[in-house]
Amino acid sequence: MKLQGRRIYPGYAAGQALVTAMGISFFGGVDPETGVVVEKGHELQGQSISGKVLVFASGKGSTVGSYTLYRLKRNGLAPLAIVNAACETITAVGCIIAEIPCVDQIPIERIENGVQIIVDGNLGTVELGGK
Repeated sequence: MKLQGRRIYPGYAAGQALVTAMGISFFGGVDPETGVVVEKGHELQGQSISGKVLVFASGKGSTVGSYTLYRLKRNGLAPLAIVNAACETITAVGCIIAEIPCVDQIPIERIENGVQIIVDGNLGTVELGGK
């Protein structure tokens, strides 16, 4: 199944989806030295976003979160791509400066945790069950 969204940052990535309905604050919520979600009470707490297609509703928190995404990329710990229901400026800027493919306006409730997906940031599409 292919879902059509909006391109935030171009690029192509395929990998395992790490899905949460909760918002993510990259500054203070994700450790840039490990790629692990450290926000207390977050449903992804203790899980690594590194090498995954990170699927979440929207970002939250400080604008420093954009630079946290950049740090994650520089440390080799960034997600392969980001898929949002509604991408806000913190996540968008982070994806742009870190060159992480990003697509939004996707019904994230249709994506199951652990499924293989393909994100085509050039076309703004997310394909479920991709190889």
